[in-house]
Amino acid sequence: MDWDKLRIFHAVADAGSLTHAGDKLNLSQSAVSRQIRGLEESLNATLFHRHARGLILTEQGELLFDATAAMTRRLDTASARIRDSEEEVFGELRVTTTTGFGTLWLAPRLPKLYEKYPDLKVDLMLEERVLDLPMREADVAIRMKEPSQADLIRKKLMMIRMCLYATPDYLADYAAPQTIEEIKDHRLICQNIDSDQVGAGRSLVQHLMTQNIRSMLTVNNYYGVLQGVLQNLGIGVLPDYVTEDFPDLVRVLPDLSSADVPVFLAYPEELRQSQRVSAFKDFVQDEIISYRKRLRANSGA
Repeated sequence: MDWDKLRIFHAVADAGSLTHAGDKLNLSQSAVSRQIRGLEESLNATLFHRHARGLILTEQGELLFDATAAMTRRLDTASARIRDSEEEVFGELRVTTTTGFGTLWLAPRLPKLYEKYPDLKVDLMLEERVLDLPMREADVAIRMKEPSQADLIRKKLMMIRMCLYATPDYLADYAAPQTIEEIKDHRLICQNIDSDQVGAGRSLVQHLMTQNIRSMLTVNNYYGVLQGVLQNLGIGVLPDYVTEDFPDLVRVLPDLSSADVPVFLAYPEELRQSQRVSAFKDFVQDEIISYRKRLRANSGA
């Protein structure tokens, strides 16, 4: 089969449209259409059902698209390996993690990474959905549970807990609760229990909600929860690592917290030799080590 025709077929199948594929490939719609017809004739098979809203793959088209998708992933991997220098770290690195961890912990530390590797291009994808690393939806993931996908190299970074925090100004106006029953007299700021989040955080919020709390602010990520706390709106449920960058926050009901939540870094086995991945992994691990040392120093351990 003609490699160029396969490349064009893959773009059309991915876009679902001759026009959109042509725009991506910088080809006219008629040129794309001729290539697809030529491929169908060489295979003696119909690859697309054509209708007014676009193109849908036939069964034969699905088989071919699976093959071209695998080829594209292999080519991307080969290209990444070729671009990786033995001595330099440069190029794009796609990192995925949760919105909370990405905005509250990772992003504030990235200047140190760029200072060391100024030619690195980080594409930070913040979402609760677990991206498929073997399918190359991302290069590296930091998640709040151990990845279940096969063929991944994984490293446990640390354990975190969800705890209750408020600002000194809020607590100056409203006496801190001394028991969980007294939490009902305060506004609780937390993630909505229906939003995507770690089970330990959801369980803690559900436990707090049994106290018939009079007022609540729910947000779909911890960054929003933190902003509510910083605006003195109430007591927030936040991961304990926020105290590193917001040391003025006061722990409320210090004996109350969620279960431990493991934080894992993972990447595909095929990127084991990637200099960009290694540089990012080492950077995160160094930051975690420094973070733990500061915690021990602050606790007097």
